[in-house]
Amino acid sequence: MFRKMTRKQNQLNDQESFQILKNGRFGVLGTLSDNGYPYTIPLNFVYLNNKIYFHSAKIGHKIDNIQTNEKVSFTVVGEESIIEAKLTSQYKSVTLFGKAKVIPGNKEILFELVKKYAKNVLDESKESIEQDYHHTSIIEIEIEHITGKQND
Repeated sequence: MFRKMTRKQNQLNDQESFQILKNGRFGVLGTLSDNGYPYTIPLNFVYLNNKIYFHSAKIGHKIDNIQTNEKVSFTVVGEESIIEAKLTSQYKSVTLFGKAKVIPGNKEILFELVKKYAKNVLDESKESIEQDYHHTSIIEIEIEHITGKQND
């Protein structure tokens, strides 16, 4: 169902791949629009309980796409540097495929996002989350296939 990597020697093991998901700063979500064009968008996320979560407005392009077609891809680049002398780059990345669904605002998931991206304002954020969580949607991606890759 999913293609195998062409250059097996560059494939990361599962532990390294999931570590990139755990520590990655942002990912790029890929969905399919109703006009047949792919739609990608960078976003903050949290990897929790073997799923990817991110928050969203309740309406918009990505929400429409997910409600029409739940199949998505998601890519995270963990490390990257340019090696000019060799005209190449070193990197570690993960691409996953899964099924996404929109779930109601969730205080626990929003707090996990705050812990990851704004840990210096945890106390202030608790109150904000408590008041506003129902105004947001959460997207949950159930991972079906994951491949990590490195070039060094």
